[in-house]
Amino acid sequence: MTDPLQILVLYGSVRTERKGIRAARYITRQLSERGHEVTLVDPADLDLPLLDRMYKEYDEGEAPAVLAELAADIQRADAFVMVTGEYNHLPPPALLNTIDYFLESWFWRPSAIVSYSAGRTSGVRAASHLRDLLAEIGTVSLPRALAYGQVGSVFSEDGTPSEEHADRFAKGFARFADELEWYARALRAARAEGLPTG
Repeated sequence: MTDPLQILVLYGSVRTERKGIRAARYITRQLSERGHEVTLVDPADLDLPLLDRMYKEYDEGEAPAVLAELAADIQRADAFVMVTGEYNHLPPPALLNTIDYFLESWFWRPSAIVSYSAGRTSGVRAASHLRDLLAEIGTVSLPRALAYGQVGSVFSEDGTPSEEHADRFAKGFARFADELEWYARALRAARAEGLPTG
């Protein structure tokens, strides 16, 4: 890979018995194997309280270190992958809380959605709602998405797909990654020429 991208994979659940982290690990590893610099953002590690003040509302140097570090990661990123489960047809609160700490930080970069569920619906209803949020925060939401049903059985704990699903998942991921890379490089080039004003 001669042109690696900086990609953030944002995962959404902090539940004790969470299974979707398996899909997040799969996506992170697959993107890394394509030569990109990939960071998995796990809200269980961040331990952010419910939003009170956005990052931009802190005075210079006064934001908690975890927010400052995440802000820097977001600013460096060329693209985002949002990995969402489905809680009552919506993305998990921890994912929304993490996103909401920042606003203009997401602008002018593409985002892609990976959804999952314990059952067969694969989280697609949450993905539909997440698209609305991504548009509002200024990130271009890609048309292509990935959706994994029965996530606890189709991936092992480390994110390795079961043998019966491996080839199909690899093909779907390749198309997903090709599209993400194209948008990320196109928008990176456009940002280098300047941003819209007004």
